[in-house]
Amino acid sequence: MSPTTPEQALAELYAGNRRFVTGAPRHPNQDAGHRAAVADGQHPFAVIVGCSDSRLAAEIIFDRGLGDLFVVRTAGHTAGPEVLGSVEYAVTVLGTPLVVVLGHDSCGAVQAAREAVRTGTSPSGHLGAVVDAVAPSLLRAGREGVEDLDGIVDIHIAQTVETLLARSVVLADAVAAGRCTVVGLSYRLSAGEVRTVAQAQAPAPVGAVPAPAAPADPALAN
Repeated sequence: MSPTTPEQALAELYAGNRRFVTGAPRHPNQDAGHRAAVADGQHPFAVIVGCSDSRLAAEIIFDRGLGDLFVVRTAGHTAGPEVLGSVEYAVTVLGTPLVVVLGHDSCGAVQAAREAVRTGTSPSGHLGAVVDAVAPSLLRAGREGVEDLDGIVDIHIAQTVETLLARSVVLADAVAAGRCTVVGLSYRLSAGEVRTVAQAQAPAPVGAVPAPAAPADPALAN
């Protein structure tokens, strides 16, 4: 049975990640029979707003299959209008109960933004838009005295969680009603593990920007 609550969905992702890390994946929902079963409709249990990094393939690191995850990927998991619309579609039309912002250590987009802020320059072309979207997280890290790259990545993940809720009244309404929650996870490239770094508080006032909360299970953050 597919998870139907935010708590069940997050637990399923963590369970799949454990299987991936320990080398015991089940590869669920990847057979020909399931391919045919989901051809006429989809009911994903989680939206993954992830970084485009080639090492961050959501279905692999969470050991899931066809129809399980609604994945939206941009460099640095930046959240423009198309990303917001995609998330709103999954939450309102498909009824997906969990939205995950998935970042990772040594993020190239964060490194590029940090260099741009340091030098006062911006990359040419559309890459500048990615840097501009990450820059607020760099400024926030500076205010909080965080200089370590991976610490900045965690701040950027939390910032993206807040951005999704601040810019999407539709998503904020779903969180306030308890139909959905938004969680920020950070992935370790070498270890393959995910950990919770931010979570929207529910219920939350419509249009509000929830503050990051501690993981529900501290052991999962180790």
